[in-house]
Amino acid sequence: MEPDNSSYTILGAGRSGIAAAALLKKNGFKVFLSEENPEENLKYFRKDILTDDNIEYETGGHSDKIFENDVFIVSPGISPESEVIKKATALGKKIYSEIEIAFRFCKCPVIAITGTNGKTTTAVLTGDIFKNAGYDTKVCGNVGVAFSEIVGELKEDSIVVLEVSSYQLEYTEKFRPEVSVILNITPDHIDWHKSFKNYLNAKGKIRENQMQTDLSVINFDDKILREDLKSTDAENAYFSIYEDLKDSETKKGCMVAEGNIIYFDKNKNVNEVIMKTSEINIRGNHNLYNSLAAVISARAFNIKKEIIRDTLISFKGVEHRIEFVRELNGVKYYNDSKATNIDSMLVALETFDKNVILIIGGREKGNDYSLADKLISEKVKLVIALGETSKKITDYFSGKVKCMSAVTIEDAVRISFENGATGDTVLLSPACKSFDMFDSYEHRGTEYKKFVNKL
Repeated sequence: MEPDNSSYTILGAGRSGIAAAALLKKNGFKVFLSEENPEENLKYFRKDILTDDNIEYETGGHSDKIFENDVFIVSPGISPESEVIKKATALGKKIYSEIEIAFRFCKCPVIAITGTNGKTTTAVLTGDIFKNAGYDTKVCGNVGVAFSEIVGELKEDSIVVLEVSSYQLEYTEKFRPEVSVILNITPDHIDWHKSFKNYLNAKGKIRENQMQTDLSVINFDDKILREDLKSTDAENAYFSIYEDLKDSETKKGCMVAEGNIIYFDKNKNVNEVIMKTSEINIRGNHNLYNSLAAVISARAFNIKKEIIRDTLISFKGVEHRIEFVRELNGVKYYNDSKATNIDSMLVALETFDKNVILIIGGREKGNDYSLADKLISEKVKLVIALGETSKKITDYFSGKVKCMSAVTIEDAVRISFENGATGDTVLLSPACKSFDMFDSYEHRGTEYKKFVNKL
């Protein structure tokens, strides 16, 4: 289902914007790309793609030319409250995200994964299972490669595993994955969505257009998801690490019982042990949830449990998400730079037992550090505060736990090394965005690992 004969304005010259512009141009549509920032300030700017495809573009601001086209495709970074979006809306322009446009060219099944935390790990893990089962699999979206970049390579028997954010889902209209997964929901990006209800509704759009033949995979242990999502025509499948779903009204799902991962489908009289939870290579309850969701997606395509089990045994996780870096003098170092909010940091802390040296801080808007009180008192021996929020963090945690401040990430690594002892864990889990000191959370994590490996 390709787009109609509309003309398109692409706002944002990042990876997804340029990919969407190239996709539309190659398929004969009129395209104009506009970027507010000057060219020299852009981290990802593939001018060669724009030039080779004869795509008209501008940088350094939006001219009135952007309003000459029928449809806007907006970068996730552009707020609905921005003047350009307000004006486009007032003029009656249709506004879509890049995944909406790419989906209209897609000829194969899509497994779409969202949630406040765990999206990337679940997407990569699910993709590995499908690849190991012999599928031509593309993992894309927020995980690095734009949907529009790969959609032209797809065949009817390919599989797309798509990580999607609330920003992208907000501007969808016909997007309909064959399998949708919502891992969890906690307050995040409220400055963008304006309320938690709006944020939940945006996440829920992943399943809004699904039909009876589609599958909606939901975390049963998340009360908000279980009770407050808008209804859909899709079949629901739930996953839980606490509840015996076989005794509930749930007809299909995945659960933990007696140390085993169990998949069941009451319609097909299926009840099978996939593997022991202790065999999963990635640690923590959050990764157990991610694994259960991946199991349901895989079994929806009849992938054998042996392939699922072998993948879960060998899967090492994703970069920058509770990533093991090295062990030195009995101290283990972990990189969790992807933890850009309090909830992600709490998930990381829950993974470890005690004697944690926690490196935290960056750029944030209104973090409630009291949410971390219990875990900090139970597990953390030293807080190293970094970045713009360093003083706020030390002011709050002083008196609760030993606190020190670091000027640079190299300084933070040095302090952790000087204060570490055998059996300790050094954890970079900032609970903040990286833009005070770094280009991205990836840049922050890479710098951290560089200095850890120099010790």
